[in-house]
Amino acid sequence: MTGPTTELSAPHAAVALTNVDVTFRLTDGGSYRAVEGATLNVADGEFVAIVGPTGCGKSTLLNIAAGLIAPAAGRVEIFGSPIVGLNPQAGYLFQADALFPWKTAIENVAIGLETAGMRSSEARSKAQSWLGRVGLGNFANHYPHMLSGGQRKRVGLAQVLIRDPKILLMDEPFGPLDAQTRQIMGNQLLDLWSADRKAVIFVTHDLEEAIALSDRVVIMSAGPSARILGDWKVTLPRPRDIAEVRLDAAFHDIHRDIWRTLKAEVLKSYEQTAAV
Repeated sequence: MTGPTTELSAPHAAVALTNVDVTFRLTDGGSYRAVEGATLNVADGEFVAIVGPTGCGKSTLLNIAAGLIAPAAGRVEIFGSPIVGLNPQAGYLFQADALFPWKTAIENVAIGLETAGMRSSEARSKAQSWLGRVGLGNFANHYPHMLSGGQRKRVGLAQVLIRDPKILLMDEPFGPLDAQTRQIMGNQLLDLWSADRKAVIFVTHDLEEAIALSDRVVIMSAGPSARILGDWKVTLPRPRDIAEVRLDAAFHDIHRDIWRTLKAEVLKSYEQTAAV
């Protein structure tokens, strides 16, 4: 285990957060400090998972990297440049489906290119190719309600990746899925990422999922004023199979080491919730 990672220089980092504070205004006139002093660098091509108790600010860090939230203090840089407004280099995959229910799978995947000015025929051709890459080549004309949860997630992944973002932000994207489908989606994500390594920040509550997928696992403390408590390198060899890697003795060693820190924060969060 190491402390919060600071050794990467910001100009060489895809995402660099330095001493970031995030404070939200409450309706009663008060304020709530969600994140305090967060420093996190993610290198180009690196897969970083963020794990922590509910309400610890994991999604808040993603929203900062996406340019959806401006920090109250600290610095945010994308490939060495300060972020201004929305981050055009990032693609965001949410936990909830972001598909238009009245559009088919191919229409949902193509829409990002069409709104950017690409001719519809060219956008549809690229969308069909991406549906094939996520294993849904024969489902192009299916509407979201005709697809399973895992299939909708694949459409959503193609919808994001077709725009070729340099940074992929993922907020518990496989959370609603059953365990078997999560493993399938995890392996598919790793295959796509290995073919074109983007910087990935992956938020999850599932420590096993974080270790199986990532190069590094970052742990956040319970809120309020959540902090980054630790940063573990995952040295398991790639390529990985999500199911098989969990049987590796080294996997269990890493899990045991991280859980010592994470368990205390999960219990602290639970106690805070129970006391309300």
